[in-house]
Amino acid sequence: MASDPSCPFTNPPYYEFPTHRLHSTMRNPAKQPIVLVACGSFSPVTYLHLRMFEMAVDYVRQNTDFEIVGGYLSPVSDQYKKPGLLSAHHRVTMCTLAAEQTSSWLMVDPWEAYQSYQRTAVVLDHFDYEINTRGRGVTTPTGERKHVRPMLLAGSDLIATMSEPGVWSEPDLEHILGRYGVLIVERAGADMDQAIDNLSRWRHNIHLIHQLIQNDVSSTKVRLFLKRGLSVRYLLPAPVVDYIEENALYVDDGPTASASSGAIAAEKEKEREREREAGSSGRGKEKEKAAAP
Repeated sequence: MASDPSCPFTNPPYYEFPTHRLHSTMRNPAKQPIVLVACGSFSPVTYLHLRMFEMAVDYVRQNTDFEIVGGYLSPVSDQYKKPGLLSAHHRVTMCTLAAEQTSSWLMVDPWEAYQSYQRTAVVLDHFDYEINTRGRGVTTPTGERKHVRPMLLAGSDLIATMSEPGVWSEPDLEHILGRYGVLIVERAGADMDQAIDNLSRWRHNIHLIHQLIQNDVSSTKVRLFLKRGLSVRYLLPAPVVDYIEENALYVDDGPTASASSGAIAAEKEKEREREREAGSSGRGKEKEKAAAP
């Protein structure tokens, strides 16, 4: 895509904002259209990441006057420098496999992943610009244009950090919680009351979603399982598990994991090929022995 001189953001090369599952027309014009945005490492993306969106759908339908018109996963940049963070290429690919093959409405926006580190407030501004300035929002059944409000979707650990003095800047908190708002999914063992009390000035824009079925699957635990050679099937979407196995990801959860994964995968394939050849040779010798007098 040619660079737009009027765009206030720097886009990665060949970037296109995904809109193929974004609803362009509202069902209920009396409601406020929103888009859910989940920012995170997604290293790797788990069923809990996807489940958060479904819990948000139920919460919004039953407790608010919002109408969800889209949902996005936004993987962080490699420059986030978090331990266990695989390359953006792998993380975006895994998120895309999960969204496209297990969901009918989720999308992956690679804008944040393929450039320098972007603050969450800026990421939400990016969605606001793409959907409302460039995309001109959504329409009602009568043709009226309405502004779509991006809202952050996150686990309760995020709101806990927001309530700690000095972790987030006051302007960013005002921007995220005051302008956009957040839907927080409760995590097992988290005490949310104190965190929300510390953010009471934005309480009207903080929506707490309780988990009716507790799920404490985390990317950290998944990486540990993979490093130990344990199965992670049914913890992650099957296409993601297949991708991890095919590329030998997280075998070494150190700083060289991304660079070495391809070499490991190639070596494993060579080993499998040698085993197939050896097996074929062995079966041939057994047949020769059986045919001998």
